[in-house]
Amino acid sequence: MNIFKNLLKKKQEETVIEKKESGYIYAPMEGEVIPLQEIPDEVFSEGMMGKGCGMKPAEGKVYAPFDGEVVLVANTKHAIALRSCDGIELLIHVGMDTVKMDGKGFNPHVKVGDMVKCGQLMMTFSISDIEAAGYVTTTAIIVTNSEEYSNEAVLMQGVRKKSEKIMQVS
Repeated sequence: MNIFKNLLKKKQEETVIEKKESGYIYAPMEGEVIPLQEIPDEVFSEGMMGKGCGMKPAEGKVYAPFDGEVVLVANTKHAIALRSCDGIELLIHVGMDTVKMDGKGFNPHVKVGDMVKCGQLMMTFSISDIEAAGYVTTTAIIVTNSEEYSNEAVLMQGVRKKSEKIMQVS
């Protein structure tokens, strides 16, 4: 019985999320942060999915923007949704209209239910495949439960490195 309790306790300790700072979203990729309104898709630019920002990726890698849980990996592999340990629900949608690529050029490294640490590689994707298919690589970073927060501020615009603070949600 003691061995079972110890194993259970160890499993619980392994799934504990260590957060950075509450209410912050860190850059999920290297690239240029742009205002929400500049995302070339009205569903995102007009805030229909929630508030946030866009990024123009410099490389084909997506990293965890905070410690949390993967709640969705799109069947077409182009989008990942996460929930932070403090309740922020975030969608990272790589490229515009890339759902039409049906997964070509996208390689998720996580699955639903996985616990991730800020800065952990979650996906690789091919910028050249996206562009060759005629789509833009601009990535939407959207707080999908925006209505639960009174303030969401994009802290930084311009070129950012992964894991630099880009948004604050409170």
